[in-house]
Amino acid sequence: MTRRGSSKNDRIITNNGATLGFEKRMWEAADALRGSMDAAEYKHVVLGLIFLKYISDSFEEHRARLEAERAQGADPEDPDEYRAVNVFWVPPEARWSLLKNNAVQPTIGRLVDNAMEAVERHNPSLKDVLPKDYARPALDKQRLGQLINLISNIGLGDAESRSKDILGRVYEYFLSQFASAEGKKGGEFYTPRCIVRLLVEMIEPYKGRVYDPCCGSSGMFVQSEEFIRAHGGRLGDIAIYGQESNYTTWRLAKMNLAIRGIEGEIAHGDSFHNDRFPDLKADYILANPPFNVSDWRGELLREDKRWKYGVPPVRNANFAWVQHMIYHLAPTGVAGFVLANGSMSSNQSGEGEIRKNIIEADLVDCMVALPGQLFYSTQIPACLWFLARDKKNSRFRDRRGEVLFIDARKMGRMVDRTHRELTAEDIARIAGTYHAWRGDKNLDKKYEDIPGFCKAATLEEIRKHGYVLTPGRYVGAEPAPEDTEPFEEKMKRLTAQLREQMAEARRLDRVIAANLKHLGFPLEDK
Repeated sequence: MTRRGSSKNDRIITNNGATLGFEKRMWEAADALRGSMDAAEYKHVVLGLIFLKYISDSFEEHRARLEAERAQGADPEDPDEYRAVNVFWVPPEARWSLLKNNAVQPTIGRLVDNAMEAVERHNPSLKDVLPKDYARPALDKQRLGQLINLISNIGLGDAESRSKDILGRVYEYFLSQFASAEGKKGGEFYTPRCIVRLLVEMIEPYKGRVYDPCCGSSGMFVQSEEFIRAHGGRLGDIAIYGQESNYTTWRLAKMNLAIRGIEGEIAHGDSFHNDRFPDLKADYILANPPFNVSDWRGELLREDKRWKYGVPPVRNANFAWVQHMIYHLAPTGVAGFVLANGSMSSNQSGEGEIRKNIIEADLVDCMVALPGQLFYSTQIPACLWFLARDKKNSRFRDRRGEVLFIDARKMGRMVDRTHRELTAEDIARIAGTYHAWRGDKNLDKKYEDIPGFCKAATLEEIRKHGYVLTPGRYVGAEPAPEDTEPFEEKMKRLTAQLREQMAEARRLDRVIAANLKHLGFPLEDK
């Protein structure tokens, strides 16, 4: 991590964009209140309260403005006054001040549930989204009150906080921490920010329909919106479609978008068996499907029309996901998604034949091998697939018959003992290489193969490799650094280093011998 300045919050900025200042301290304080509660359960307690604080702050700020405009006919108690400016209407029984004033009361759990129910009742877009189980006996009401007091200390929904995306940062940091605390199970709903950012930077979803068939907590959509803002685009130029099979994760996704004012159609259901967007043809697809799912009930879908390139195996959903996304791509659409490394080379249960058919259809645009330890949920090595329906469309150069391979396994840096992240420089290098290769019109950089990092291969080369898509097969070895040290100088340096090491070895032998003698086990002279 790198420090940026010495602000009063002493914030630590990571290169993937997460701010670890007050968010980290707030997480530590909130986590201390968890006690024996499971992280998966506590997640909804905390995130639900953060969401309620946010909409209450936004409401109160706009309410104060309306109060000041009463003489001009404004009505602070008219819900439509709030909905007209995309502010959630918060009825009296749901306002944060009420909860804060009653935080130490034994009835606080029931008051929070009432608040959540009231917000849903008055805001149909939040129906069945908010957690409403705060009154349950297992939830320690004293700790709940302490948590409310903790969250009361930060502004979340006022204009200044929104301009700094205070809530977005707190929410995302908490999501990542819960994913880490829950391990494999929790990581399924959270894709590390650096992976999402790389996918978004690669396919550049400026305008059109963006789809994620397994959207988790909606991180792909949040990053897409941030990308558009950063590049001066208009948020109204994209339409968002997502589906999530896990009900509690679907609720997280809805809240994650709502706190940022992002509108999108997020459906609940299994994308394989209950595709909620059967006719959707997306311009961009971004996804991180769960790896190697064996219980996807594939035996019920043997004749499905999506399996154009081969029937995926019953015991592994990887190529079901790939073909589901191909099916939903528009004629000029681009898809970028994460899969386990096995998808690049496996020949089990017909997977090799499916991969061959997809390659021969000239759909594969780019493959990126990722470094390990990027994910909270799995240690399985992963890769990125990029598919393009039309490699000859007018946006880029004609890439028919070519595939770009990028080996990024040596990139990234450790942010703690078990997790790695891709830095901003890593992301820029990978994305820039892809953009140069495909011939982005607003880019001056010229693409060239770099041994050990990237290689533009032809379909004929891929055929010779048995349709294996592992980048290491194509990029070759990184050139060894040239040794410019004169031979005599090198030998002097190495022999001096050897003398030092031998002297240290003799010293350690003496120490060991003395210790053994002290213990009554002297080493006998030979």
